[in-house]
Amino acid sequence: MRVTTVTCVRNEGPFLIEWIAWNRLIGVTDFLVYSNDCTDGTDRLLDALAGAGVVRHLPNPAEGRRYQMEALKAAARAPEVRAADWIWIADVDEFLTIHAGDGTIPALVAACGDPQAISVSFRFFANAGVERFEDRPVVAQFTRTHDPDIWCGETAIEVKTLVWRDFPLDYFGAHRPFLRRGLAPGARPRWTDGAGRPVPEAFRDAATPRRLRKIPAKGARAFATLNHYALRSLESYLVKVDRGDVNREKRAFDVAYWRARNDDACAETRLRAHLPALEREMAALKALPGVGAAHEEAVAAHRARIAALLERADYRELRARLRAAPRIGEAEEALIAELGLEGAA
Repeated sequence: MRVTTVTCVRNEGPFLIEWIAWNRLIGVTDFLVYSNDCTDGTDRLLDALAGAGVVRHLPNPAEGRRYQMEALKAAARAPEVRAADWIWIADVDEFLTIHAGDGTIPALVAACGDPQAISVSFRFFANAGVERFEDRPVVAQFTRTHDPDIWCGETAIEVKTLVWRDFPLDYFGAHRPFLRRGLAPGARPRWTDGAGRPVPEAFRDAATPRRLRKIPAKGARAFATLNHYALRSLESYLVKVDRGDVNREKRAFDVAYWRARNDDACAETRLRAHLPALEREMAALKALPGVGAAHEEAVAAHRARIAALLERADYRELRARLRAAPRIGEAEEALIAELGLEGAA
């Protein structure tokens, strides 16, 4: 089975090797990576990986700030996508975690009954008080997360979607594909959630704007979850704030974003069982010509940026606000107050 993953990056150098290693472990065979405006050596690391045949690295084709959507439009014509059996569009802080069979994408496809698309529900992993950036696997450092069935007061949670080559595609979205127009009812694809259940028709057909990226999460994780490490350490989050959103203009990484993703009510440690294999794969990648040195360059640049930001009063103030912020989203806090359950917060 040939699986191509497509991603857009900017200043993700310290985290690339782990993400690529993880995806190789679960069965990804091809990587198509678009980068733009990197200042931490991410582009040089990708060039080294491309030289070793691990990824294909291209400059982002976007003009302006529609980085992800223009890259996805270009990716649809790329040979790695056209030749793939499955296409997986994800960011470097998103780890597809498969609970079926041997933990690989072929096992997930089989468990879901060989559909044409599988939408896997996000689970946001909290910072949970981790202050310092460390150059070691993110999946080992962050193990606290929200209740799997509810996030920020909602029972429908965002997804990312694995797409089969014969899906009746109009275009790729970042979270899900969109159906070709004019499809007859009998031509609708077999499309499941991460438990092999049909996704809601309103989601499948993009019939309601509110459900373009979300499906009910309850019971949807039997075979797979998408672990989203959007915060990482507090120090790395400051660098993320400074960088801005890779994909969307005018999106703020602020205290509200932090609070929404820092719900640490539950422990989730299943990925730790894969650490030995992950670390072996990471070591193998770093041993490739130029890759280890490029990784170390990106780590040093990340640390230097942290130090530079903390010389600034506004970033020291932001750090203090993040430290003090409640570990619950604003929407949930408001709901708790409305229900008179303030002690539960």
